[in-house]
Amino acid sequence: MISLATEMTDSKSRHARGWLFFDAECEFCTRIAMRLVTPMHRRGMAVAPLQDPRVGALLGLTREELLSALRFLSDDGTRYSGTDAVLAVAREFWWARPLLWVSGLPGVRFAVRTTYRWIAQRRSCPAAAADTSCEVL
Repeated sequence: MISLATEMTDSKSRHARGWLFFDAECEFCTRIAMRLVTPMHRRGMAVAPLQDPRVGALLGLTREELLSALRFLSDDGTRYSGTDAVLAVAREFWWARPLLWVSGLPGVRFAVRTTYRWIAQRRSCPAAAADTSCEVL
């Protein structure tokens, strides 16, 4: 179990067996994270913003490094970021497992990584909501 009080405990001092860390300044990221709060809680996991100072201390990353990607920390201490974090979380949900299976096919993992990078580079861009081009960060 990972605790975010000393290490990572939420405000109710519960311990989690895994943590999903998201960019709270990104509306798209926040919407997805908020949809995952209840299902993750049912599985003994939690969600927290990357901007929480305890996250940087726990992971030993600078703010810039933290905000470069979605992050997942499993109860065994394994750290995942970006596409790997998405796939690590997908393992926890029966309805997301097809993404795991498909990502194992030749060339698909590359396509998934490319899609993640495209979204991540544009996630803070207001033009992304209007489906216009954004300057790459």
